[in-house]
Amino acid sequence: MLCKWYEVVNHFVSQKHMLIGEFTHTIDDKKRISLPSKFRKEVGKKVVATYGLEQCLFLYTVKEWEKISEEIAKLGMMRSDTREFNRFMFGGAVEIEIDSLGRLLIPEYLREYATLKDKCVFIGVHKRIEMWNEKKWGDYKQKIVKQADSLAEKLSQTGAF
Repeated sequence: MLCKWYEVVNHFVSQKHMLIGEFTHTIDDKKRISLPSKFRKEVGKKVVATYGLEQCLFLYTVKEWEKISEEIAKLGMMRSDTREFNRFMFGGAVEIEIDSLGRLLIPEYLREYATLKDKCVFIGVHKRIEMWNEKKWGDYKQKIVKQADSLAEKLSQTGAF
């Protein structure tokens, strides 16, 4: 078991870019949101934003988005669920420039999808950033905290831990 942990830790340590942490930021009057400085160093001058799951937004570096695009393309287009997921992910995707002050201007259709109004919570999730409505994130986090033990047990059965 210790050997497996060693492999997992070495895998993550060897990764150059790992996005972690939780940060709450205010959306200004011009609908700009300041990207946490910790994330700015990792993502560069541009991100790809798209619809996420659980009604949040996913943000990726351009390089990571290219990798994801290639993997999704391998799924083909013969199954309706694959086509639908492709439409969901790619139809909502947009490249966003990060300004010199580290701010993002998220398009209105994405802000509406994630109900981003006054405050936004950024969550680092390894290779992506999630943007959440502050209240929705709080509610979701409470639910997950209550399930953490059972989720860990299920994951251990897959050999992930």
